[in-house]
Amino acid sequence: MSIIKTGPAGKTARRPLDVTGRGTSARRGRAWWERRTHACRAAAEAGMSTAEYAVGTIAACGFAAVLYKIVTSGPVKSALSGVIEKALHVSF
Repeated sequence: MSIIKTGPAGKTARRPLDVTGRGTSARRGRAWWERRTHACRAAAEAGMSTAEYAVGTIAACGFAAVLYKIVTSGPVKSALSGVIEKALHVSF
């Protein structure tokens, strides 16, 4: 409560203090902090996704290299050639 003077005679009256602006600075500070920490957490999650994609890409490349070695090996190469030649010589 605050005392304020009213009227020409200088009479005093009590009325509640205007508190509409009270605490807005704290709310704005908290809102800023929440936005900032959310942005940091989102950035940290983005880095984890990137690392997971990198591991997945490395694994896919390793699997492709193993598959290439298997397909280009002698026995598999001759088996595939036989299947292809047989398919080309089939009469309809």
